[in-house]
Amino acid sequence: MGKLMWGAVVLLIGLIFGRCVDGLDYANVTEVSFLETYGVSDAAQPLMVGLTLIQGAAPKGAVCLDGTLPGYHWHRGFGSGANSWLVQLEGGGWCNDHSTCVYRKKTRRGSSDYMEKEIPFTGILSNKPEENPDFYNWNRVKVRYCDGASFAGEGQDEASQLYYRGQRIWSAAMEELMEKGMRYADQALLSGCSAGGLASILHCDEFRNLFPGRTKVKCLSDAGLFLDVMDVSGGHTLRKFFQGVVTLQGVAKNLPPSCTNHLDPTSCFFPQNIIESVKTPLFLLNAAYDAWQVQASLAPPAADPHNEWHDCKLNHARCSASQIQFLQRFRHEMLNAVRGFSISQQNGLFINSCFAHCQSERQDTWFADDSPVLQNKPVAITVGDWYFDRSRVKLIDCQYPCDNTCHNLVFR
Repeated sequence: MGKLMWGAVVLLIGLIFGRCVDGLDYANVTEVSFLETYGVSDAAQPLMVGLTLIQGAAPKGAVCLDGTLPGYHWHRGFGSGANSWLVQLEGGGWCNDHSTCVYRKKTRRGSSDYMEKEIPFTGILSNKPEENPDFYNWNRVKVRYCDGASFAGEGQDEASQLYYRGQRIWSAAMEELMEKGMRYADQALLSGCSAGGLASILHCDEFRNLFPGRTKVKCLSDAGLFLDVMDVSGGHTLRKFFQGVVTLQGVAKNLPPSCTNHLDPTSCFFPQNIIESVKTPLFLLNAAYDAWQVQASLAPPAADPHNEWHDCKLNHARCSASQIQFLQRFRHEMLNAVRGFSISQQNGLFINSCFAHCQSERQDTWFADDSPVLQNKPVAITVGDWYFDRSRVKLIDCQYPCDNTCHNLVFR
């Protein structure tokens, strides 16, 4: 795995609260200690939801990297939300070559044998109205991520018994959920965080096409706006990595033709090149200084051999003036990437000037007394306003350091 696995044992001491969680890397973008991942403490007693394996997946070849069955967690809707569905695609990095995929298949990101039998539902998945005011009583599903290509691969390595079947897993999961009652949905929202946020963009129109025209269908991508930009050495670390993912896992055939008919497949794995062609209403929730991209895309060890960025990428308060200037250019690239997308009235934006990553799954960043806000509205209310057409939402923060509501990630 080499240099791309550099952050596997780095510890987070951040979020203002001093919680310790694992660091971020390519293979495990959000590999963090479990309850702390969701911004809750043991005392909060979140809803725990059991794992369901998709028993009919194997005959379809819809299997995890190691050939085990894929799975999901489902908490049934109730009351006014009984016929509404929220499907959350799990994130967790990618594998781009033989060695990273062999490693991954021995983890919960590549095998259901290693998946937790139950997980906490917090943030956008919470069943409590005081934690999740608009979606608490919907059918809420978390589809587990075990392919390593944002649910988009198609292929296999027979010699190593590696199965690149992300697209088939997506299809098998949707087929099972439709059979479980999602086909009767009055309202549906596809969401995802990080690699799952990228997947929610890639599969957004497919999700829309599952339902009749009368069903209200929208998509939310949280921390999925991965940018094709230069790193601190002038190279393109993330592009090189994504090229490996796309090539190894046969992703090209499952990318939007509206993009691949004029750009190469690797370019079409970057959201900036496909968001404008998504026909279904789409909401982009992203930190302007995305903590994962700062560490793994902008200033990875390979691009910073003298460790000049070491302190800065672990704690933004330690960045020099020139480093902050570089990060401001990254924010500018992000705003340029969404300019055309934001013109459409049906789309939504919440881009806050924080050093964060994934804000919809964590309770403290989704909806809490001190959650991050833009125009005095936390993420949960903003997403609800957009989904239910209560208002148009195109919120872009002023540049760092103007926002004092951020829950910035700090590493050690």
